[in-house]
Amino acid sequence: MALSILDLFSIGIGPSSSHTVGPMRAARRFTTALERDGLLESTARVKGELFGSLSATGVGHGSDMAVILGLCGHDPETIDPESAAPQVGRCVEERTLPLAGVRQIAFDRPKDLVLHMRKNLPGHPNGMRLTAYDAAGEVLLTRDYFSVGGGFVVTGEELNAELDETKDITRHGEDPEPHPFSTGVELLSQCEIHGLSIADVMRANEASRGDLDEIEAKVLQIWDVMQECVDNGLRRTEPILPGGLKVKRRAPGLHAQLEQKGKDGQEKDPMWAMEWVNLFALAVNEENASFGRIVTAPTNGAAGIIPAVLHYYDRFVLAEDTPAEERRTKILDFLFTAAAIGILYKRNASISGAEVGCQGEVGSACSMAAGALCAVLGGTPLQVENAAEIGIEHNLGLTCDPVGGLVQVPCIERNAIASVKAINAARLALVGDGDHRVTLDQAIATMRDTGADMKSKYKETSRGGLAVNVIEC
Repeated sequence: MALSILDLFSIGIGPSSSHTVGPMRAARRFTTALERDGLLESTARVKGELFGSLSATGVGHGSDMAVILGLCGHDPETIDPESAAPQVGRCVEERTLPLAGVRQIAFDRPKDLVLHMRKNLPGHPNGMRLTAYDAAGEVLLTRDYFSVGGGFVVTGEELNAELDETKDITRHGEDPEPHPFSTGVELLSQCEIHGLSIADVMRANEASRGDLDEIEAKVLQIWDVMQECVDNGLRRTEPILPGGLKVKRRAPGLHAQLEQKGKDGQEKDPMWAMEWVNLFALAVNEENASFGRIVTAPTNGAAGIIPAVLHYYDRFVLAEDTPAEERRTKILDFLFTAAAIGILYKRNASISGAEVGCQGEVGSACSMAAGALCAVLGGTPLQVENAAEIGIEHNLGLTCDPVGGLVQVPCIERNAIASVKAINAARLALVGDGDHRVTLDQAIATMRDTGADMKSKYKETSRGGLAVNVIEC
């Protein structure tokens, strides 16, 4: 099944695409299966079980909350983030759950939502099992789901068949793409043969699945949500991020400092633009840590990088008097290019921190942002591929070791650092002619192999690295 730009970039809720968005989608998908099979009215109880990384860091990532909300019929794209915690609280306190939003069933949080801290389901570290029972305790339906990164969810059968489809992907239909590619070499070949940019290769493929104007309108909505996420992160008044680590919120204070300096700061500080890039990334990831509205890009843990780099381009590269239509085209070019690069990671490696470590999240996002920025700065497809390769090459081996199981330390700062790294990668590629020793395909294969060799304690389990060397206060 072909992947769309709307699969790589989707609107959801923080703090994690694989541990929050994915479980919510899986639980909602389970209720849809109950309805489809005519079992909803017979269901008296549903038990959810989380395994592997989902259980190890589930509470800090809100996985337990996400399952409850999905069983209540909520979707991560449309749920009101402010209402999420209160609704979960009511379910726990009242010991009832509105299954699919329509049928009240009994709900005992300790018995009906179990985190198996030392157990795994075969196939993927982010496994979960949902089972529906009738009033007599007989099993009506049981399904295994796997959250494979970026909010993508597959059943056990789909995983075994090496399919990569979710409810969201099935909307794209079966028509063949005019410019199919599964590797960087194939993508560059399509560009060369047809005289197209990477963004236009993606546009043509998207147009084969639906109305391109409608798709571009949805992509621009994604950009709107990215901007809203930054704005929300700047306006937050709570000084401390939720979760118990007592991490200080920095984006509002940094924003106030930069605004106070004004144009004076821009004229005196040669690193002025970088300060804003840091700010954009911090704002997004602090909003993500606060269970706010977020765009997977391609994951929540790395959600600040692409918005930060695109904000940088929009604010510091494009002239203020750039015509609106030209600005719109450039923003679309950026996001379509980033999506094409992201597809290469999804198809040939992984974007799941639980599967390959943070190199699959921050590394892939850095690569996507680097290539996209290079493209809108005038880079050739070869230079874009070079920029994307630089972006991942210098994130290889990056571990996922969130302190306290929260997407805060080192995740928030890591997004800021990777955003600046992406800008530098684009600039390095632009001073070259596109000829380079290591290809993007080779770097992606290396990331995949490194992830396979990486010990599980460094893959979103909070059992290694900073997670065990930083004392939680």
